Amino acid sequence: MSNYQHILVAADFSKEFDSVMAKAMELQKLYNARLTLIHVVEYTGAMYTGEIPLPEDLDLDQRLAKQAETKLQAMIEEHNLTNTGFQVEIGTPKREIVRVAEEQKADLIVLGSHGRHGLQLLLGSTANGVLHQATCDVLAVRVESS
Repeated sequence: MSNYQHILVAADFSKEFDSVMAKAMELQKLYNARLTLIHVVEYTGAMYTGEIPLPEDLDLDQRLAKQAETKLQAMIEEHNLTNTGFQVEIGTPKREIVRVAEEQKADLIVLGSHGRHGLQLLLGSTANGVLHQATCDVLAVRVESS
């Protein structure tokens, strides 16, 4: 196993995320690594209800991003984390996670992997996309969906 210096943790705020966070904190302590929490607000864009398109609510994405920043800051304080930062992006989760990992030179991405049926049996679509596109190591923490 590598000696990780910078760990990027994909936060989805689900109740199952606690086990992902616990694993990330364990690795941070083991390697004395920098930790960055990332949350990606999925771009809402124009929404459609039946045949009537609704106008884009650009403000909605910004409000969701602000809420995510507040939650991430609270998470850092709650766990009394040091050498830890956070970042909120708007876009497609798998693309943004990979992009930020490359930009910040993260050497490990930690994210949750939900049990699925069929093609997504082992990994969720975000975890699967990150696994195949990332240029660094990826740790998919198995979480139980309720």
